[in-house]
Amino acid sequence: MDSQLSVTHFRILLADDDKDDRFFFKKALNSLPGSYSLEMVADGEELMDYLNKNCHHLPDVIFLDINMPRKNGIECLEEIKQDERLCNVPVVIYSTSGFNSTAKALYEQGAHYYFQKCDYFELVTSLEEILTALKKKPERPSASNFFFRLQVGK
Repeated sequence: MDSQLSVTHFRILLADDDKDDRFFFKKALNSLPGSYSLEMVADGEELMDYLNKNCHHLPDVIFLDINMPRKNGIECLEEIKQDERLCNVPVVIYSTSGFNSTAKALYEQGAHYYFQKCDYFELVTSLEEILTALKKKPERPSASNFFFRLQVGK
């Protein structure tokens, strides 16, 4: 992967075991302006297999659920950030869990944002803001900006 994110076309990989969450994520992404492609995997083992098989054509960002079977998101994040082929890919934690002590550890392991699952309309707006932020500045935000909150009233 290039060190710069694709500006014209953005490749997204979603790792989430919940079929409904994958459906709504795809639907929300398809409603956004811009050019996006989405690949989806259903668990952590599939995620790591996908990344290893596609290490020469990596996604621009990974949205990663924490609670998945076979290999959870925490284990995947650790593997991703320890692999020099994968470590520069931004990882956004996408979880039903609220911001908690685990989230601090996820930031310390190298995740870019912690994004709590929400209703469809908030998902659309939040995805647009997160993807815009990553396109403008792919570097990790400060710890104080790790937990993504929808900016209301912009």
